[in-house]
Amino acid sequence: MKPTGMLFTVLKKGAVYALVAVSMNLLNGFTGLFSLGQAGFMLLGAYTYAILTIPTADREAVYYLYNGSAVNFSLPELFGGGAVGLVLGVLLALFLGGCAAAAVAWLIGLPVLRLKSDYLAIATLGFAEIIRAIFQWDPLGPVTNGANALKSFPTFSSFNIQNADGKVILRLSTFVPFLLAGVCVAVIVLLINSTYGRAFKAIRDDEVAAEAMGINLARHKRLAFCISSFFAGVGGGLFAMFANQAQAKVFTTAMTYEILLIVVIGGIGSISGSCIAAFLYVAASEWWLRFLDTETYIGSFKVPFLRTGFRMVVFSVIIMVVVLFFRKGIMGDKELPDLLKKRQKKATKEAVQP
Repeated sequence: MKPTGMLFTVLKKGAVYALVAVSMNLLNGFTGLFSLGQAGFMLLGAYTYAILTIPTADREAVYYLYNGSAVNFSLPELFGGGAVGLVLGVLLALFLGGCAAAAVAWLIGLPVLRLKSDYLAIATLGFAEIIRAIFQWDPLGPVTNGANALKSFPTFSSFNIQNADGKVILRLSTFVPFLLAGVCVAVIVLLINSTYGRAFKAIRDDEVAAEAMGINLARHKRLAFCISSFFAGVGGGLFAMFANQAQAKVFTTAMTYEILLIVVIGGIGSISGSCIAAFLYVAASEWWLRFLDTETYIGSFKVPFLRTGFRMVVFSVIIMVVVLFFRKGIMGDKELPDLLKKRQKKATKEAVQP
């Protein structure tokens, strides 16, 4: 793939991962609830989006093993098709994907949120595995297409503007994920800075003191869990748009660990850190170290170690070094504006001093 193509791929996937990492940080970093169910909620969002946006004319081909789909409508078509129908249909499908994830989070949150620490992590991890198995269950095939991938729904490339000859004249496939992820992250930032956000932080710091101050622990924990799951569901829909398909086997435990790793590298409790780490993680793992997977010869001498898979070995070492030297992550619990203000104050103080 050309360097520009890889750049756009990294930007799109980085934007999606940034949103999911921020949603996880809302729960793990700002509320103090250690959850590992992010991949499961992404799966719910991805499937909800895909099922509701596949064109009716393509449903028979997509669900050919089940003689058609049990869902016989498409949201973009319900809004009249065309550019307006595409935008409204995609936005509504992403919103409903987030709502589906939040609804399931509310149901499982009733028993699960009574657990703490490692027990909560294990319970949510088990939920993600159960959801993945259910969506591959053959009797649900007319809805989920079983273990097969859902395709033919609108993707980021669908927003590219073409002329009468079909040539792309305005490429919006990279702008759209940035816009959608940016709006969602901005909403999360507003929430964190609200009274609810302060209540979440109080629960994280000391549950006993928070309850003594009148904060309803069960209600606020469930609220944080549902909101985090909602945005994870939206992120799952965006991931399906990026991957051009939705398939349950993709949303594995390894994906949750990737998101958790991004949160840790960026800094637990830092929105800016999660966003920066998401792009660095995707760029390093999928672009910058690609050359390590290619056998290289200098004359007749074969460079040792360079072969398929060596890229991930080096990447793992880099992650270990980062974690060792940045114990609190790249940003710690600080935000980028705070660091810029601190640097500006320091520069002003140095300029004033004789």
